[in-house]
Parts: sequence; C-alpha cells; structure tokens
Amino acid sequence: MKKVQQHYDEVADIYDERYDGSRGKYYHGHISEHVMSELPKGGFLLDVGCGTGLFVQRYVTEGGRAFGLDISPGMVRHGRQRCPESGFCVGTADVLPFKDATFDALASLLAFSYVPDAEGMLRECYRVLKPGGRIAVCTLSRTVFTSIVPLVYQMGEKVGLKKVGVGYFGEHYYTNAEITGLFREAGFTDVSVGRCSFAHLNLADPVFNLARKVEPFVEENLPYLAYNVCAAGKKPED
Repeated sequence: MKKVQQHYDEVADIYDERYDGSRGKYYHGHISEHVMSELPKGGFLLDVGCGTGLFVQRYVTEGGRAFGLDISPGMVRHGRQRCPESGFCVGTADVLPFKDATFDALASLLAFSYVPDAEGMLRECYRVLKPGGRIAVCTLSRTVFTSIVPLVYQMGEKVGLKKVGVGYFGEHYYTNAEITGLFREAGFTDVSVGRCSFAHLNLADPVFNLARKVEPFVEENLPYLAYNVCAAGKKPED
C-alpha cells in the first residue's frame, strides 16, 4: 500500500484533470450513477478511497452528508478543498477510525482492487455501517481485456510515465463470483453484482465514442466485457 500511497500523492495535483474532459466526466459519472443507485439518499456516507472527493461531492449534492477516507494525504488535501463542508482523513480501509454503526451508507469507487486485505476491509465496512445500512463498491473486473492491463502498466512504470493509475500495484481483478463471496462472508445480505463501463476513459477518442454508443448493449447482454464490477449489499437489521 505504500507504493499506492506514493503514486497517488505524486499525481494528486493532476488527478482531477483525468475527469475534466468529456471522456473523464462521462466515465466517472457513469460509475457514480451505478453506485448511487444502490445507496440511500439523504444519509451519512463514508467514501473509502475517496480520492479528491468527487463522489463525496456527488452524494452531498443529492442531499446527503459524507466523510471521505484515503491513504493519500495529497488526495485528502484536495478533497477538503473541493468539499470544505465534509470531513476527510488519511487512513487505511482495514482499520477504519470510526465507531460501530456510524454510517447509513458506504461507497468505494475504483479503490477496492488495491486493498491487500479485502476480507478485512469488508469486515470493517460492516462494523461501521448502521443496521439496515447499504454498501456499494465499484472496482476492476476480470475480463479478456483487463488481463493484459497489468503488463501495460508495468511497461508504463518502467519508462517513468506519470499518469494516474499507471503503475503495477499488485491490484486484483474480481470476478462476479469472487466479490459476491466476499460480501456474503462479511455478513452482507441482498447482495447484487453487475458489470459496468465498457467505454473506458483510457481509450482513444474514436474507440471511446464507439464503445460509449454500444455500452448499454454490452452491459445488458455482454457484461463479461465490461471493465468494472459493481457490488452492493445490506447490513441486516437488528
């Protein structure tokens, strides 16, 4: 995780540029929509791996309150600037610095794959959620396309490419069955898993535009080709 922290500290000042263009805004907005659809609105949210606070801002805009946690001090600094009305702190997902049953909702966008102890993170998420609270995670999925991504990122790292997410961090790409099992083992019920994001922002413009057009068809009929997997669940009522 030290390598992940160092990387995101280095790119914190340019991170938002990744989502400023039309591709980035569409990509992050699409993922955010999937996650938002699984969470209660108007509650108190914890965003694990919050980055610069993009999803914290989204949740607050829709009437809720939110707190962001990230391993990178640089990201947390930008999050506080983006959402001064929300709380942020530096921390890791395996030991969340909150009391039991604190949050109504918990989200994690594009960070779960970097967590070395997924079981420990989900146990902590379960602990800090209120009974009846909901969790939604969007992370990297294992597909025919993503199988070559680690090799590409290793090459980018070797040539010193300073780009968000480019580097080999030992990340895990999840199948639907894997992430379903993890959620159920942590105690979550009503677990649902789906795929999203065939139009990835790293694609060249012509390819991205085509992928965006066929994305709804792919997500419904060929989900195994989508880049991300989204999982959601509920902490049972007392």
